[in-house]
This record gives sequence, C-alpha cells and structure tokens, in this order.
Amino acid sequence: MPARGQGPDFIEALARGLDVLRAFTPDRPHMSLSEIATATDLARPTARRILLTLAELNYVRISDGMHSLTPRVLELGMAYVGSLGLWDVARPHLEELVGKTGESSSMAQLDGSDIVYVARIAVPKLIGLRVDIGTKFPAMVTSQGKVLLAAFDDESALRILDQPSRSDVPAPAISANDVRAILAETRARGWAVADQELAPGVRSIAVPVADGSGMVTATMNVTVHASETSMHTLTDEYLPFLLDAAARTTEDWTRWADRPVHRVARARQR
Repeated sequence: MPARGQGPDFIEALARGLDVLRAFTPDRPHMSLSEIATATDLARPTARRILLTLAELNYVRISDGMHSLTPRVLELGMAYVGSLGLWDVARPHLEELVGKTGESSSMAQLDGSDIVYVARIAVPKLIGLRVDIGTKFPAMVTSQGKVLLAAFDDESALRILDQPSRSDVPAPAISANDVRAILAETRARGWAVADQELAPGVRSIAVPVADGSGMVTATMNVTVHASETSMHTLTDEYLPFLLDAAARTTEDWTRWADRPVHRVARARQR
C-alpha cells in the first residue's frame, strides 16, 4: 500500500478510494472483489464498500462479479490538463512536430520524483514501452525529467528526487554529484537527451515549455528507436523542430493564460 499522510486532516477513506482506482491498469482492466482487495491491501468488506460507492458515482462498472472503470474516470485527469489549457494549446504544435519528424512526441510535468505524461501524439512504431497520458517514469532517466529538474536549483532538485517514485519502472540509484553534473549540463544546453536510460532501444530529446510567468512547468520531447535514429539525427535534425514547437507552445500558452475570460474569472473570485 502507498505511504500514508501523517497530518491530522488526512482522510484515510479518500486515500483508500484512490488506491482502488489506481489498482486498475491496462493489464488488469477487469478485476474481481478479491483481486482488488489483494491489489490494494484492503479488507474485502472495505474494498466492497468503496467499489459500491464508486459504482454509484459512475466511476466503476460492476458486471457478473467483475469490476472495471468507466470513461468518467477520465474527468479526474482531464480536469487538471483542461484547467491549464495545455493540451488544447499544444496539440497543433505537437501534430506539426510529429509531421516533420515522423516520430512520437509528448509533453510531461513533474509529479514528485517522477514525470507524468499530460499530452502525447504517437506514431505506429515499435518502442519497448507503453506510454499513455498519465504514465509515470522516474524523472532522472528521461530527457523530460532532466529538463524539468534543471529548472530548480541543485538542492531543491535533490530534495525532489528523495521522494519515492510511484512509477512501475524502478528508479535507478544516481549519486548527488552525478545529478548535479547532469542538471548543470542541461541548464547550459537548454535541452536534454536520454539515450536508452529508461529502456533499451528508447532514445529521446526534450526541451522546456514555460507558462505565462516564464516558469518551466512542462516539457516537450521527441522519442525515437535507437536502432533507427542516431543521436546526430536527434540533435542536429529534430532538435530545431522541437525547439520551434516548444517556443510556439510557450507563446500560445502565455496568451491563453492572459485571455480576457481568465481575467474576468479571477476578478469574480476576489
């Protein structure tokens, strides 16, 4: 079971409900009550009450003793993405980037010591990892994670990396000195690469995307198969396209955040 909060206001029942939702995966889309109780380390009566509550709220469907998520669960994640306007802003630039490179492109943000994918356009190529919106990987073995962490000072980045990863991919042990060196190189170049660090055959390059205040809060990348695309192609041919797409996304995101509707909404909240 995931580590629990220690504060006096921590709501254990809510945490258990989220555990049940997270128990469903692409490999386990349908589960019995016993399977869910085992996966979440919950007592069967507790798991049953949670599932019945989620079913009443239309987040879970129950049929012939098996449980599965409903499309309504997407609202939980898309509410976050939609609140930023990031997907709508980035989509045309990602599509154009994929059209120019013929490779998959994604956007990610930090979630503790992991990155989490918030936007993605994939091409039908064999890459040894399944990646969807919401997928998490340990930050320091990804090009996007290096870029996101480089936006912090070294000590802040190391504190972030001290948090336990929640990815299914094991987080490697990287010394503090190596982290400092990688982040210094990333800051100096303004971009980062990951050459088969996440998985064999997976090679990527990433650049920062800033919000309206100029803070780096997301990244954009190009992912290729190492046997098909060299590092030279990645850095000399694809990087200029990637930098251009990220810059235009940053510009559009800044305009979106400063749109009149946004200002009116903020004024009403005061």
